[in-house]
Amino acid sequence: MASNMDREMILADFQACTGIENIDEAITLLEQNNWDLVAAINGVIPQENGILQSDYGGETIPGPAFDPSHPASAPAPSSSSAFRPVMPSRQIVERQPRMLDFRVEYRDRNVDVVLEDSCTVGEIKQILENELQIPVSKMLLKGWKTGDVEDSTVLKSLHLPKNNSLYVLTPDLPPPSSSSHAGALQESLNQNFMLIITHREVQREYNLNFSGSSTIQEVKRNVYDLTSIPVRHQLWDGWPTSATDDSMCLAESGLSYPCHRLTVGRRSSPLQTREQSEEQSTDVHMVSDSDGDDFEDASEFGVDDGEVFGMASSALRKSPMMPENAENEGDALLQFTAEFSSRYGDCHPVFFIGSLEAAFQEAFYVKARDRKLLAIYLHHDESVLTNVFCSQMLCAESIVSYLSQNFITWAWDLTKDANRARFLTMCNRHFGSVVAQTIRTQKTDQFPLFLIIMGKRSSNEVLNVIQGNTTVDELMMRLMAAMEIFTAQQQEDIKDEDEREARENVKREQDEAYRLSLEADRAKREAHEREMAEQFRLEQIRKEQEEEREAIRLSLEQALPPEPKEENAEPVSKLRIRTPSGEFLERRFLASNKLQIVFDFVASKGFPWDEFKLLSTFPRRDVTQLDPNKSLLEVKLFPQETLFLEAKE
Repeated sequence: MASNMDREMILADFQACTGIENIDEAITLLEQNNWDLVAAINGVIPQENGILQSDYGGETIPGPAFDPSHPASAPAPSSSSAFRPVMPSRQIVERQPRMLDFRVEYRDRNVDVVLEDSCTVGEIKQILENELQIPVSKMLLKGWKTGDVEDSTVLKSLHLPKNNSLYVLTPDLPPPSSSSHAGALQESLNQNFMLIITHREVQREYNLNFSGSSTIQEVKRNVYDLTSIPVRHQLWDGWPTSATDDSMCLAESGLSYPCHRLTVGRRSSPLQTREQSEEQSTDVHMVSDSDGDDFEDASEFGVDDGEVFGMASSALRKSPMMPENAENEGDALLQFTAEFSSRYGDCHPVFFIGSLEAAFQEAFYVKARDRKLLAIYLHHDESVLTNVFCSQMLCAESIVSYLSQNFITWAWDLTKDANRARFLTMCNRHFGSVVAQTIRTQKTDQFPLFLIIMGKRSSNEVLNVIQGNTTVDELMMRLMAAMEIFTAQQQEDIKDEDEREARENVKREQDEAYRLSLEADRAKREAHEREMAEQFRLEQIRKEQEEEREAIRLSLEQALPPEPKEENAEPVSKLRIRTPSGEFLERRFLASNKLQIVFDFVASKGFPWDEFKLLSTFPRRDVTQLDPNKSLLEVKLFPQETLFLEAKE
């Protein structure tokens, strides 16, 4: 018979090998095999080829062939599900210290602590002292399944699972100050309470988060979804004495913050005869807190379960997540977001408000660097997994943060047949008949679903379909796996897009240079044409002016009186006129001729009097300033005179 110390080691090795975290279940299996480690392991692992060596019995026993690539620290999500045994090697060697994860909550803070199971409780408190700035002497570390423990207790002796939730109480420290009682209550309403609820009959534990504004009745209804125990048949232990009314919100009920432990079981209600049924029915109505609860036990009163199920679900819901036959998808999603927030709090993914096509545009039809994956959340109020998935997985801070950074999240409610048919039509159009048929064949209890969509050049690919029966870690791993595939594709798209943009930039630069060259050539040609046109215009003007001058000159020349002879009966004046070029013009005029005839003579030679002035030498005077109607004799240009022409300024 193994000693107590040996049994502790055998128990720890058995849990590490099989992934069974429930200590009572592990001890039961070991006792059935007289604490023979190898026999117990082979009893829970499907038989395959291979042998397992025992360090305890020294004999070789046929057993499953273990895959050493699977880490021993990845147990199955629940001990009640099918075992997923993993072994670190083909031979059990000397036991290595286990690493334990602790999530410690204190007021509105969470601290993650990772330690070997060889450490003590006091070492956890020392780490928390540094993180929370709370002296160890003022700190009460609660949440141990075995009750209160001493600081010197070694963690290995507590037989803890890998993941543990604890909380810190500081009764000797004053609570955070608030301005008034109303302010403190409002603060409590905004806080989240973790209720650690143990199902007594199956010895299963649920960690549920509720906002302070949630009511006790809402907690009981959520537990009904998880345990199938109707509200009136739930027998509770652990509620504070102040929690006397199911309509009371958690913030007012006196629950311990941030964690509180409760136990629930089924109230015994034997119904042997119709009289007992009627008596029990009377008692039920006396303790019922909600009209909706009247339908929970209809099967015990001779009503069909399937008929009652829809009635109970519809009665328990405050309002539908999405209106039926909504004309506008954006309006439907606005109601979905508002109802989701009212049920599960404000910490949830940011749902895209708009049609599915608009979500595609936002996620896929942008530059490669800005593209994201599209996550489609399919809700179903009739599924027992919906409340747990929404409150525990979809509203987890890590999931919300990861989705907001890397995904466009779009949602739809499939509870109503019309909305379900409408989504299947959209699904068939965008993803093909195979995906639509996959969703169509999903059973109600397999919802909610999470579809991960990646946009490609010519189609949209469904990378993953995640069902509601998952955990936060598994959901995160599948999101990250999809993100890895998307990132690899995105890098290729970015490279192709950069190369395409580079080619387009070169072509654009070439086109721009060619355009500028054409514009420069056109500008030169137009400037030359304008210059030639201007020259032609000026030449035309010059010719016209010359022709006009020539016509004037000829007319003046023809109008001149004939030149008198030297021997003439009348007095004759002989004028000698020097031109600007140095030539001389000579002519005889009658002394009685007017001065205008001299001007006309000079103009007929190409020197109009409005452009040139006629000057005399001694005395120097401007003849053109004299009266042109006076005779030459009157202006003293007789009998002869030498004049010269000078251009006017």
